[in-house]
Formats: sequence, structure tokens, C-alpha cells
Amino acid sequence: MNANGYSVMEKEYIRKHHIHEVKENRCSSFLVKHIRAPVHLVWSLVRRFDQPQKYKPFISRCIVQGDLEIGSLREVDVKSGLPATTSTERLELLDDEEHILSVRIVGGDHRLRNYSSIISVHPEVIDGRPGTLVIESFVVDVPEGNTKDETCYFVEALIKCNLKSLADVSERLAVQDRTEPIDQV
Repeated sequence: MNANGYSVMEKEYIRKHHIHEVKENRCSSFLVKHIRAPVHLVWSLVRRFDQPQKYKPFISRCIVQGDLEIGSLREVDVKSGLPATTSTERLELLDDEEHILSVRIVGGDHRLRNYSSIISVHPEVIDGRPGTLVIESFVVDVPEGNTKDETCYFVEALIKCNLKSLADVSERLAVQDRTEPIDQV
């Protein structure tokens, strides 16, 4: 670990895959999660742009028009309790070899303007067993009436919940020895 708490490997993945253009009145951050499940299992959940509700607890429904490819749009319904009900999101990148997914929000009834996120999934060993390092980063405009700190705190809280849920679902499937890709289940 280094002074800011990230390992050399984590810093390298962040440098390689999680670069965002941060201009004035925007905030950006990244979060790291270690999951006790093999990378192929975690990636099989993350890569499902058409079914984020498989692990994202705030999504009640998702509809994708057409084939699943770069540029595809999904309409997401958000569960009550959040300051939004819908979000329209565009698939920017889906790389099954490098295990990288990037999404941009292009519409919806929320305050996340010019939001873009990247999630990358990397194999690691945790206590001698196959595990997964997940890194998610984002950049977003700071809404009028909010500070950069408030905006980052809000988005980080949502991502932390999503990553915790991803870990819970993945680890539960790994314990059940469900090693085939989740879209086959």
C-alpha cells in the first residue's frame, strides 16, 4: 500500500483505465472493491448493460432497444427513495477481453448532468483463492446549489452500495459453486 491507501497494482489499473477529463465545476472520483469470487463470475454480472438490476439495488427495471452494442441506450427505472425516477444511459464501451464497461447518462429526471462512469474488473488472489478487484470511476457536473464535495459524496454513496451488492451477489453465487457465466443461469 502507498500513502493514499492504494496498492501499486490498483494505481496502475486506475492510471490505465480510469482517466476522466475534469473541467471546472465537475467532480470525479474512483472506488475500489475486492470481491471473493472469480473474475469471470463478477464480469458476467457487470457486463450485462441490459440487466443492471441483477446487482444494482436502486434499479427496478431496465429496457434496452435493439441489439446490445456500443451506442445502445437503456431506459432505467429507479426505485423510490432516490431523487429520480428514470435515467437514460448510453453504452460507451464494452470490452470482454479487458473487462471494461463504460456508461454515459444522456437523459432522465435527475440532476446528474454529463455523468460518465467506467468500471473495470481484474483478477486477483484473495486468501489463496480466485478473487476480483473492481474499480469504478466517474465524472459529473456539479449541480447548481451543490458543492463538489456534496456531489462526489452523493455519487460515491450510490457506487459504494452498488459495489457492495455486486460483491454480495457474486460471493453468494461463488459459494453456491455457480461458476458458469450468469447469463447462462
